[in-house]
Amino acid sequence: MTNRDRLLGLTVVLLWGLNFIAIRVGLDHFPPFFFAALRFAVIAVPVVFCIPRPKVPLRWLLLYGTGFGILQFAFLFTAMRAGMPTGLASLVLQSSAPFTVVLGALFLRERLRPVQLLGIAVAVAGIAVIGLDRAQHAPLLPMLLTLAGGLGWAFGNIGSRLAMTSGAVNPLHLTLWMTVVSPIPMFALSALIEGPTTGLDAMTDIGSPTGWPALLGLAYIVVLGTVAGSGLWTYLMSRYPASTVAPMSLLVPVVGIVAAWAALGETPSVLSVLGGLIVIAGAFAATTASSRIGTNKPAPEPTTARPAEEAPVPTLAGRPRLAEA
Repeated sequence: MTNRDRLLGLTVVLLWGLNFIAIRVGLDHFPPFFFAALRFAVIAVPVVFCIPRPKVPLRWLLLYGTGFGILQFAFLFTAMRAGMPTGLASLVLQSSAPFTVVLGALFLRERLRPVQLLGIAVAVAGIAVIGLDRAQHAPLLPMLLTLAGGLGWAFGNIGSRLAMTSGAVNPLHLTLWMTVVSPIPMFALSALIEGPTTGLDAMTDIGSPTGWPALLGLAYIVVLGTVAGSGLWTYLMSRYPASTVAPMSLLVPVVGIVAAWAALGETPSVLSVLGGLIVIAGAFAATTASSRIGTNKPAPEPTTARPAEEAPVPTLAGRPRLAEA
């Protein structure tokens, strides 16, 4: 990974780490499914009318939107509303990284280098250290729900990479159209599970002490967490194997735990800090492995002049295999 792209990845880490504070503020006022639907609907409505739909197979767009938009946030928001601590949620959700690596090897046939495997193992060990230290503060069900959110994120990662490698695609347009997939299913789930008027009642009570902070949290999630963060993430997933990009998300809980400590008073222990340092070391090793080995070079920038070079190549099994960069 180039230094510029590594800096972009760290920017996403910062945006997504702080995103958990905005989520916590929003969930103090809105029910989880309605809040998840609202965050995507705010973007989806203007996107449908103003942004041309990317020329990608519909199945990959649906996979991206379902995994990243519906499954991840339905499970995550429910877990946090059920009592999952903010810092711990930012940690457990990063299970998406090893999930993505496994799915990338299974469905994208990406080869894993020994140094990458070691780096991922170290980072996962760091997550385990923090998780063991913090698990006593959260019941089992919210943790399982957050893990399910991490698996949903991993499927979204695979969908975005398959979509980006299907031709010359604008990463930001793809990210914006991903938001179109989520609102209707999420509003339907909200009406079915939370009640048909619960979300509307929260909207009409926006002048309450929790209402205005929730709107500010929603604005952060939409503009910085979704448009900026997800757009940059999609761009990186289009240029590198999933096994190279995904480990960077392991740095998000470091930002999330520090932010939760500063804003919410969730004081991290010495063991949590140690685990965070292990995560940083492992993620760095995993994302720089390809540079030291000299393989897995970044894919060329999408262009309209030569889109065929980025198209999938067929395999004997009849399924597309992504051309190696």
